[in-house]
Amino acid sequence: MINQKSKSELGLEAQNTFTVHHLRRRYALRFPILFSRIIWHTSDKMVHLFLSEPDWDWDGGDDQQRVSLLNDLESMIRMLITSQSRSEARLWLCKDVSGISSLSRRQKCELFSTLLRTSSQKRDLAAQILQMIFEKQPKRAGSILAKKSGMLEDFFRGNTRRILLWFSNFSGTSDTEHRKGAKALSQFAFMNRDICWDELEWKGKHGQSPAMVATKPHYFLDLDVEQTVENFLENVPEFWSSHEFADTLKDGDILFLDMKFFVNMFLRLMYKEDMDGIWKIVHEFLTEESFSSLCSHLLITLNENELCVFLDLLKNVLDPNTKPKDSGDTRHYLEVILPRFNGLDSNSIDEFLLLNTVINRGRQLVQLLQEDEHQEEKTQIKDIVQKICTLPENPNCLVPLIKRCFTKKGINSIKLLGLQSWALHYFMSEGYRASEEWESLFNRNGVRFRHAGKHELLHDKMLTDESDSDSRRKKKRKHRKKRRRTTRNDGYDDDFVDFDFEYNRMDFQSKDSCWLLSTDGYSTSWSSADLPEHLSKHCFSTWMKWAFYRWGDSAS
Repeated sequence: MINQKSKSELGLEAQNTFTVHHLRRRYALRFPILFSRIIWHTSDKMVHLFLSEPDWDWDGGDDQQRVSLLNDLESMIRMLITSQSRSEARLWLCKDVSGISSLSRRQKCELFSTLLRTSSQKRDLAAQILQMIFEKQPKRAGSILAKKSGMLEDFFRGNTRRILLWFSNFSGTSDTEHRKGAKALSQFAFMNRDICWDELEWKGKHGQSPAMVATKPHYFLDLDVEQTVENFLENVPEFWSSHEFADTLKDGDILFLDMKFFVNMFLRLMYKEDMDGIWKIVHEFLTEESFSSLCSHLLITLNENELCVFLDLLKNVLDPNTKPKDSGDTRHYLEVILPRFNGLDSNSIDEFLLLNTVINRGRQLVQLLQEDEHQEEKTQIKDIVQKICTLPENPNCLVPLIKRCFTKKGINSIKLLGLQSWALHYFMSEGYRASEEWESLFNRNGVRFRHAGKHELLHDKMLTDESDSDSRRKKKRKHRKKRRRTTRNDGYDDDFVDFDFEYNRMDFQSKDSCWLLSTDGYSTSWSSADLPEHLSKHCFSTWMKWAFYRWGDSAS
């Protein structure tokens, strides 16, 4: 029969089919990044960044398909960060809230002081603040201790370690004076020798007279410090409230002997005795310490309900008319977004976590999806993102969302714009590797660029190296043909040599290509690793500026 194939033809066809599948499998195993890049692109259309100002009179309504996909993306990300990775999302939020910079010193102090008075976790917060004061400004706490020196009897009673650390600092020469508790002990003993000299315990066979020790202060080195302090605790109560002892406490060094003890002591003075002196130093510290530092140390100690309370208090002191700043740091958008929440509770905190994640933590979210336990979510999110970024091009499709950002119910529109910017981030981070792809993206979206100077030299050198490498590879291949055995799979290795070279060349270009962009006034050299984050944040910032400065001003 004419259409029948010979056995040899069928065998050859089977071999070819095996060869294709074999090569694809080996390539995919050896070069998963490259294959993911190839698989990602199912459309020849270049992704649109929406950086050209649209037609504000366009009245085509919402892009329903885009909004539907963005809502699907929201559902997937919300499930990921509010259940499986909630702790990471909360930590990101706490760190990013610390970047808010518009609060005055008075507002900052009142905000945290309110928490210290009303929060169900006020003692935990106060403990953190006190520890910060002890570490950064021990003299302030020392001034309180000097006024309450009599309370330190319990600190030393029965504790050999504390006694020896504080009272064993006697000097061995006349050139230097005794320090810390040793100084207080020696001064008080001389000034009040008639009531306490007999309480001094000496290590030698006999004691020392005041006159002898006055001429030879190093004799105090023979003092049995532990027993002497125990005697003073039992028989010399005047010492613990004396100015000699109080003066040695003013520098705050004693706090570091056992910080936990003094934190608990100060907490009692704050909340049981309501001591004005402690509240005063706390308020002074809250006024002077930066908002960033306070948030970094305190917010992580709050449970979720108390975090909501804090954010609600913060919302009330932020200016509701705040507009986006012309800055590359997107954390300041929290100052714009937070006042637009009606109130923060267990439901709205999820919304805020989502907003902060897609606006400020896009890179971390991409990294989160690389973890093994999130592969199912990654597959679904990747599919949604690809659909979003390959929708038919319409330069005006974001106009309705941008216009609604300025309204009272603009949170949802801001959220959708944040999701759109993150979709671009993810698409670019997975889909763009070679420098030619990036430059095509720049040109397509009106982003002017310059090559970073040193990389132009590298590019010239690469062209020379490539021609030399081509020549060397041809010689090696010719030499191999003479001596290799003829086997069915030998040809595959040659293909892999070429593939290795092309892959390494692409990898070199990807790692070393850097650009200066018009997006930030050509101020920073951007590599392909950082471009997705930079460009997506620039997109979001551009849309928000349009919303609040151009459309917002005209609407008002």
